[in-house]
Amino acid sequence: MIVPALLLACSSLMAQNNNVLTAREIKDRWILLFDGKTTNGWHSFQKTSVAPGWSATNGTLQLDPKVQDSGGDIVTDGEYDNFELAIDWKIAEEGNSGIIFLVNEDKQYDATYLTGPEYQLLDDKKADDNKKPSHLAASLYDIIPAEKEVELPAGEWNHTIIKLKHGELTFWLNGVQTVKTRLWDTKWDELVAQSKFKTWKGFAAFHKGHIALQNHGYHIEFRNVKIRAI
Repeated sequence: MIVPALLLACSSLMAQNNNVLTAREIKDRWILLFDGKTTNGWHSFQKTSVAPGWSATNGTLQLDPKVQDSGGDIVTDGEYDNFELAIDWKIAEEGNSGIIFLVNEDKQYDATYLTGPEYQLLDDKKADDNKKPSHLAASLYDIIPAEKEVELPAGEWNHTIIKLKHGELTFWLNGVQTVKTRLWDTKWDELVAQSKFKTWKGFAAFHKGHIALQNHGYHIEFRNVKIRAI
């Protein structure tokens, strides 16, 4: 199902000017999380700056895993609870990454995924982690598989929307809804109990947190990263 708001957001894939807000987006209270030129607004997880593997290059926020000490995941400086996130991404062949949200930076957690659920980013055709349906692109990683496979091939731009409002979570990829669920109710507890996260006490425990872009050791690029409170 494609909704009007997503049609507006998906226009970024065709836009000539990336990393800018339209007049309509400004009216609708969107803000940019990436200005196209710097890594301002981001830091490496539990650090004060961005590790050298991440850079603003050619209008994209990208990870070069070949850089020595490429660093781990990067997270937003801000924390978010009820939000709509829009982001374009392009992954290398065999690539694996993710968008992790509700991330807590308390020192007792040494990785973003220990607290944050993940919107999976993957080269579905060639990545090693493509054997389990809930590990494919646009899935809620290891919990709910994407309802439809609508990912464009590695090396092409895909457009993601993540919407979280009062526990209701919805994913879209390229204008198509792929996941819809509710966090923190009995059914959610059952889903988590069937996943790899079943014994992780901090997983999805926080109702507000940072948004992370994952360093999984593969080149990936992001652009048109924007968010609004809902």
